[in-house]
Amino acid sequence: MNATFADIHAAADYIGPGAIEVPLYQTEILDICRRSSPFGQRIKQVPATGHPSRFFQETAIPNPGTAGFVNPRSIVPPVVSPTRVELSVPLKAIVAQINYNLFDIELGNQQQQFAYLQAKDLVDTVSGVMVTHDVALWNGNDTSLSSPTTTQYMGVTAQIAAGGNTVTVTTSMKIVDTIKTTIAQMVANTGFRVRPTAIYGNPVLLDLIDQEMKTDYNVVLNTTQITAGFTVKMLSTQAGDLPLIPDWSLSYTGVPGSGSAVLPAYVVTEDLIEYHWLGDPAPRIFQLGLPNSMTYQYVAVKFGAPVVKGASYAHYQVLVDR
Repeated sequence: MNATFADIHAAADYIGPGAIEVPLYQTEILDICRRSSPFGQRIKQVPATGHPSRFFQETAIPNPGTAGFVNPRSIVPPVVSPTRVELSVPLKAIVAQINYNLFDIELGNQQQQFAYLQAKDLVDTVSGVMVTHDVALWNGNDTSLSSPTTTQYMGVTAQIAAGGNTVTVTTSMKIVDTIKTTIAQMVANTGFRVRPTAIYGNPVLLDLIDQEMKTDYNVVLNTTQITAGFTVKMLSTQAGDLPLIPDWSLSYTGVPGSGSAVLPAYVVTEDLIEYHWLGDPAPRIFQLGLPNSMTYQYVAVKFGAPVVKGASYAHYQVLVDR
């Protein structure tokens, strides 16, 4: 009896005349963990053609300099042909596993607290896969699509940088002017019909842009809704009003204002950025059953990879020094 009383006392908040108070908890767990970014929702999702997923890209129409005017009474047509290249993207895998111990599940059911917890933890496991996916969409550390070097994606930032379109905004240059001039040059491309659709950057950089517009130009940026409940500022350019989309996974180096910070932004044509998926665009859950350890095992799996089409002309990397 004394042992039982000691156990109760150790877990009780208060023991007094006519009262024993035991700790209770709210049945909802505070959860504002980051789970997804808009970039993965806005690019194209297409089924992979295989491993690797292959496609063709036309790099030029028949040379306008080759097709020319001739004497209408003595027509000698020049021979022309379009230029096409074969490209591919290797598929990658993201996996995560969660185990439910049979004893803990039955104990939770008997206590009737946090009844939703098993389902929540399974959803959180899938969310963890998606967060890994969203970060790697931009920052995957593979260095080549044709000859993979790691198990991660080759991130969109690396693919755009490999395309060669990069401009640096020094501390003495205006961020907005440089971005708008860069977009004008993209639109003025004589070989390709380029129409960028968005500007992505870290929220800190987009705040600097907003401040510059208010301070230097006395302009308050308009807003637009890009996904349900997500409203962003817009920048007027030669490609139209482009949304300034904050993406936390686009990290920067240094301390803004110190002169040594580098904050990246990416002007992209979203229709030309694709995610090639295998099986299903979303993660799939596989239950492995009850092994000898008497645990339920669930594995979340996602197969696919991103590819940036037209990396050398339809997208641009802007590196802002501040």
